[in-house]
Amino acid sequence: MHAKRLGLFVIGFMSIAQACAADQAMDQLFAQHQQQWITKPEFTSPLVDHLPTSTTVPSPRDVLGDDVGAPRVLHYYADILKYYRALADKSPRVKMIVTGKTEEGRETVLVLLSSEENIRNLDSNRQNLAKLADPRKINEAQAREIITQTKPMYVVLGGLHSSETGPPEMLMELAYRLAVEDSPVINGIRTNVIVAINPATDPDGRDRYTDWYYRNKIDDTDDLSPVHNVPYWGKYIFHDNNRDINFTGLSPRNLLGFYLDWHPQIIHDLHESVPFLYTFSGQAPQNPALDPILYGEMPWFANFEVAQLAKYGMPGVWTHGFVDMWSPGYVAFMSSNHNGLVRMYETFGNGGATTMLRHVKPVPGATDSLHPEDQTTREWFRPSPAYDVVQWSMRDNTNYMETALLTGLQQTSMFPQAVLENFYKKSRDALTEGQTRAPYAFIIPGSQSDMTRAAILINLLRLQGIEIGRSTGTVKIKEGTYPPGSFVVKLDQPYGRLARTLLSKQVFPDTKLKTYDDAAWTMGMMVHVEVLESADKTALDIPIEPVDHYDPQGTIDASPAPAYAVLDYGSINLAVLRYRLRGVSIQIAEQSFTSNNRTIPAGSFIVEGGAYQKLKAAIIPLGLTAIALPSKPTIRMHEAAIPRVAIYSTWGSTQNVGWVRYAFDQSETPYQLIFKEQVRAGNLHAKYDVIIVPSQGRSAKDVVYDIPVYGQPLPYTKTERYKFLGDYGSSPDIRGGMGLAGLEEMRRFVSQGGTLITLGESSAVPADFGLAPEIEVKRPSSAFYAPGPIVTANVLKPANPIFYGYTDHALSVRWASTALLFVPLRDKQNILMEFPGGEKSVLSGFMNGADEIKDRPAIVLSPVDSGQVLMFATNPIYRWQNFGEFRMLYNALFSYKNLRIGLNESAATAAATPSAAPATGGANEAHVD
Repeated sequence: MHAKRLGLFVIGFMSIAQACAADQAMDQLFAQHQQQWITKPEFTSPLVDHLPTSTTVPSPRDVLGDDVGAPRVLHYYADILKYYRALADKSPRVKMIVTGKTEEGRETVLVLLSSEENIRNLDSNRQNLAKLADPRKINEAQAREIITQTKPMYVVLGGLHSSETGPPEMLMELAYRLAVEDSPVINGIRTNVIVAINPATDPDGRDRYTDWYYRNKIDDTDDLSPVHNVPYWGKYIFHDNNRDINFTGLSPRNLLGFYLDWHPQIIHDLHESVPFLYTFSGQAPQNPALDPILYGEMPWFANFEVAQLAKYGMPGVWTHGFVDMWSPGYVAFMSSNHNGLVRMYETFGNGGATTMLRHVKPVPGATDSLHPEDQTTREWFRPSPAYDVVQWSMRDNTNYMETALLTGLQQTSMFPQAVLENFYKKSRDALTEGQTRAPYAFIIPGSQSDMTRAAILINLLRLQGIEIGRSTGTVKIKEGTYPPGSFVVKLDQPYGRLARTLLSKQVFPDTKLKTYDDAAWTMGMMVHVEVLESADKTALDIPIEPVDHYDPQGTIDASPAPAYAVLDYGSINLAVLRYRLRGVSIQIAEQSFTSNNRTIPAGSFIVEGGAYQKLKAAIIPLGLTAIALPSKPTIRMHEAAIPRVAIYSTWGSTQNVGWVRYAFDQSETPYQLIFKEQVRAGNLHAKYDVIIVPSQGRSAKDVVYDIPVYGQPLPYTKTERYKFLGDYGSSPDIRGGMGLAGLEEMRRFVSQGGTLITLGESSAVPADFGLAPEIEVKRPSSAFYAPGPIVTANVLKPANPIFYGYTDHALSVRWASTALLFVPLRDKQNILMEFPGGEKSVLSGFMNGADEIKDRPAIVLSPVDSGQVLMFATNPIYRWQNFGEFRMLYNALFSYKNLRIGLNESAATAAATPSAAPATGGANEAHVD
């Protein structure tokens, strides 16, 4: 064996006694704290039971006043950055890189740690990694040479989920240890690895949660009655910031930019939930598009960690049986999606720094219903299980996480060339697969009626580094002929596997398996954009020009004209246009018509000619089309309204509300965010025309009663001491929901003429609590399982304004709810869209029990007195993904006064009407001369 490799091998399997730095002066106070703060002697290891002192480099205690793991101590983000800046200022082994800012203006950073030589050579190392990431630029001999001269990069993420408070604390100690400790393990890591620490992946949430902990949770000492979580982490996204497949959050987006610039081999995401430490090994179901090498690497690392921590006598360390490798949408999966290695821990955490009595073995009715599995049993993947009941401290958490992470870094340092070889080989395999396995390319035709939605898809692919070209001539492949300017995603590129993952239909490998998140995410279906798979190998030879970003420019006929029609082909930007033309009278065409041999679809905006300059300024950047009309149309039209909109949120489930808020902010749609306090105050119809209740909670009862009223009041208000609370709403006590009193105010709002719109799970509320008394909710059987597949929904009332901009009667929608709506036969005309059900209706992903949703309503309009309740069993704004459904909700806003149009017209009748125009979804066509 090569001498250097043998030396690294010996480091990996040296005796425990050699793990620490025997010749360095040790911090005795730290050692005392270690013994005081751990709750059992086996909850530590020889890797972390000591801390060297330094006369030049500050420890966390030197800067912040506390050792990491101090009881009842959490640090704010500014203090965390203060420590890393002090460390980087004093140690030549540390470099800090600012990558951007968050929604609330906090800096996002990466802290790089390695040997002094490696830090000096960071730029050349980065260039070498870029060459390995794109093997088209080097040959095999060059690759081998580069690998011998290059250090792998290992990125560690902490604090993506803000209530998982341990990682940002632990990482400060790890950084200090990597900077100063002189031991075989640490020296091997510094010599052979570049470590990059992301101190808190959600900086905004870190500060908000820390305020909440000090104000409301610091006295939590028993997990049987914990204080509820803070209402918000970041500005919009709560736990879903680890499901943000399209990188809407600025902090993950900044991290993605760093990744695509530095090409690290490993990203390791630190989480907290299950006892005592779970190390991710990539269990089934697995994404088959990813390289098989990855599925060997993941257990290789995980099993080494289980063995090493078992050797140290630390119980409750396990792998397998928790998270799978199906969905590509987790933040750290940016690594596996780009030919790297993804890693993840779940360490036992208390939601703060208070030592707590933890009931590890499930207690019926008391433990976290998300994780009811018994992790105290011995299994092949859990040879030394956790205890049934334990006192657990922040220092216990730190020791487990830091020991395991040092072990993962140790493994990397022992086999740095293997890590780099695998990275290079996966990148090269991606090229080979793109050249040898169909499909060879995806075509996004440039002739689609709405290219603004195509632009959304193209730009999201480009955001993740996927190469896209625009054809310079006509595209002729065996699947068809497509015009010049069509977009081509060739798969013989380094990130061709990611393109397959995002654009292909998801075919689930085994319906007996379950997935941790969504079963499907096929982008073309979600965005309602035509994306064609090509099995024609000549597609790789299509002449193209590289596309960096695509911004379709709109067109408008010259002035003057009596009126202009803004053609409705389904663009989300029509919503933006309406609000940019505030103060301009706009009518919506209720039927299609022709003018100067042009077809104007139903749903098109009719704008008077006097607003030409304002219209032109908006049309061009929004990529819309406006044509001149020789006269004002005499067809049926109604006002494109700008209603006074409220979005109702519970305090205990703001997540899906946040996605609607984000979408509305992006489309410049005005709204007010209201809570139980505003609803109970009443007089709602005097303030709002439309109230939207996004999908939230797990039942109608959750929406109505929200956080149970027990214990002390939970204030979410801004004070001089707690300056990060009270954002995006404020309450002196977030417990208790709107209650029956609030429901009565909602009922009064509707009866007085208001429009109530419910989405997803919230659509159970009108039925279960009598706001739409004729409708019932039933739940599917226990055998039913549908983790977010994409399914068919049939439009029954195509002339209804909800469907302006939709040309098909069969739409692809994401399955969103287990609240199956039932409408009496006499009210069937109020069903606007329904699920046909059956296996054939499942377009991507899977649904066990698809027959149970046969002919179940997907959208129902329930007239109530002078108002109405519009219930979406779908979720038309789900995360930042199903853009093709967004317009249904925007249409409901534009036309909230006219939602009863077309209730007596069926899809079959519309399809049989000779003059029906496809672009109108079945409305009758008129003519303007």
